[in-house]
Amino acid sequence: MTYDDLIPVIRTLALEAGDKIMEIYDSADFGVKVKSDNSPVTAADEAADALISDGLRAAFPDVMLVTEEQAESHSTTGDTFLIVDPLDGTKEFIHRRGDFTVNIALVENGVPTRGVVYAPAKNRMFYTQADGQSVEETGALDKNTVGEITPISVSDADNAALLVVASKSHRDQATDDYINKYNVKDSKSAGSSLKFCLIATGEADLYPRVGRTMEWDTAAGHAVLTGAGGQVVRFDDHSPLKYGKDGYANPFFIALAPGVDLKEA
Repeated sequence: MTYDDLIPVIRTLALEAGDKIMEIYDSADFGVKVKSDNSPVTAADEAADALISDGLRAAFPDVMLVTEEQAESHSTTGDTFLIVDPLDGTKEFIHRRGDFTVNIALVENGVPTRGVVYAPAKNRMFYTQADGQSVEETGALDKNTVGEITPISVSDADNAALLVVASKSHRDQATDDYINKYNVKDSKSAGSSLKFCLIATGEADLYPRVGRTMEWDTAAGHAVLTGAGGQVVRFDDHSPLKYGKDGYANPFFIALAPGVDLKEA
């Protein structure tokens, strides 16, 4: 599998999954169920997962695949794999808030190197090109023809007037306490992996996450942010966030433009 092979496949699969998700989003019944960890899952999660995982397995049968909706994949181990969250931001989806995304990423040697984040309700799509540069594609978002693409890059952060983005559904006092260590010009809320993309485009400088996430929640956004010049570090010691961890669970982390003067946890 080369990057030139990978990128068109994950771009198209994300768009196809987005169509499936929006079909259900616009219907009367999402088919909401509750998983064993008490998190919600909908018919859209399941339909998008089937479409993406079938497509990835057909295209890249020799590459390990980890996906949120297939529990058996969570016991596989490796440092190089494809990882999928077919519908990140299920709560945003259920409440019809639009801040949900399709996430597909490649992790190599514990590092997310390529990925796509597609927000179908917002008509925004971000991905890494084969050369590693992250772009936002605009226009019709046709499955067969790539439209206009714009290279994206992080801001030149002003530490006297930072732009902060935080979770819409999971914001808490610990997050606010950490944000209050900075000189903040503006703070906004966003759902799902869009928060990484807002830093990647320079629309925000800093995203601290003091709460539980899994690697499939973050890998694609992490790859897009890296390809735009940003970084994701552990909250506790500011070392790079690594992937392929036990159970694919993340520690607390911070996503940022590199000009941000990081504060201690």
